[in-house]
Amino acid sequence: MRDLVLNNCRLDGRYDIREKLGRGSYAEVFLASDTRASTASPHRMVVIKALNVFLQNDLDPDLERTLVENFQNEAISLDRVRHPNIISRLGHGTAKDLRGTVFHYLVLEYLPGGDLARQMRERRLSPQNALEYLEQICAGLAHAHRLGIIHRDIKPQNLLLTLDKRVVKIADFGVARSLGSESPITRVGTNIYAPPEHSPLAVGNTSELGIAELTPAADVYSLAKTTYTLLTGESPRHFANHPITELPIDSRNRRWSRDLSRVLGKATRNDPSERHQSVLEFWEELSALNELFDELDGRVVTAVASRRHTTPQAQIALGFSPNAPQKPAFDTSKKLKLESVLPTTPLSKPKVPPYEQKRNPLVLEPPVVATPEKILEPSPPVVEIPTTARGRGRRFLKAAGTLFMLLAVFAGSLLFTYNYLLGKPIFSGFSGTSVKTGTATTDINLRPAPNTSNRPIGMVTKGSKVEILQASNNWREVVIIKHGRPKSDPAYADKGWVYGSYISEE
Repeated sequence: MRDLVLNNCRLDGRYDIREKLGRGSYAEVFLASDTRASTASPHRMVVIKALNVFLQNDLDPDLERTLVENFQNEAISLDRVRHPNIISRLGHGTAKDLRGTVFHYLVLEYLPGGDLARQMRERRLSPQNALEYLEQICAGLAHAHRLGIIHRDIKPQNLLLTLDKRVVKIADFGVARSLGSESPITRVGTNIYAPPEHSPLAVGNTSELGIAELTPAADVYSLAKTTYTLLTGESPRHFANHPITELPIDSRNRRWSRDLSRVLGKATRNDPSERHQSVLEFWEELSALNELFDELDGRVVTAVASRRHTTPQAQIALGFSPNAPQKPAFDTSKKLKLESVLPTTPLSKPKVPPYEQKRNPLVLEPPVVATPEKILEPSPPVVEIPTTARGRGRRFLKAAGTLFMLLAVFAGSLLFTYNYLLGKPIFSGFSGTSVKTGTATTDINLRPAPNTSNRPIGMVTKGSKVEILQASNNWREVVIIKHGRPKSDPAYADKGWVYGSYISEE
């Protein structure tokens, strides 16, 4: 078992690897920046999912072929079910790591908002907020089912959020299967969320299932367990491989608890034929509870309940395209044409000589003149200059110096006035004297610090002009110069941190 060596390098002449995000049983995941993408592009930062067959201890040609085929099928499945609430594949390739190991990789969109499991650890969702996420999940999952793809591993860890936390997308189609597939169905998923017919806890002497048919009811089961987590704030650990029969104690006295328990109980029955047979059927019953979700921050809302959609509606984030990239055709190591694989190059910062680091650019150093070891020609004779002549020479030099300084001050004043009238910086060559500005390409949350672990203090609306004060990784501290549209709340701040990918710098 050995990891790929991709730290601080440029992959395939395009992707600069920033950090390693994780590792699975057959792949490693990295965060990278696409050097060919615009700084304003929502896909400037991407995820590289690299197939590493050497993570398997007992690798043989058959296992390698299976892993490569599964990796290619994941790309095909993602392209087939392309949807605003399903993570998009942006590209693919084959490359070498810094050690010369050849591997295949997929380029996926990066969702910096984290997954719903982390979101639940940070704060409990309101019922309305949870239902908004569930509607998007149901929209994406129903779309996949219509196209014959079963995800088989729905859980909060595989549901990723955009930076503004408004859009959720289904990720990790690595174990997805097509309806009607004749190959054996293996046990997958996390035992807390996996249906009993797929659960790893039920593994016997073989990892293959005893049932022959794969249906959407398997995803409905996992979706119901996920719904339990989002609405109650607790994991369904006590109901692993069992139907949900009750809610946690602090949720049992809510107006919606009995109806929710009934819906989840039906969706998690052990017999797949007794569950909801489609995601749309499950959503229809779940969304009917919307008018009962009337508790918000401990206060009862007396206003009319928000309108519910009987058919789940998709939520589109910036950068989504329905068009899939070129279809990959990966080969095993024996069939690879290694001469066509680009080498991976390390990224190194240029070394600055110590003298250049300490030198003040505003001070002109005198030229260094080499002194010869021997004087080959005789010294010229010393000529005595009369005292009166020396006095006249000194007065002349002093007058000339004074005139030169006056001319320099006059020329500098003219230059200053000219640039001031044109609105140009006076010393544009020195850092810190020019003002950086930019334009917001979409609505962006304004935060008090360069991270998403704090609550927004305002919003930079689309089209707003901002002055960029400083940068920290992909974050920018900005001051709003001109709002794209009037503030929705007068108390919103005009200064704070935003994610730099959504600022088009000028």
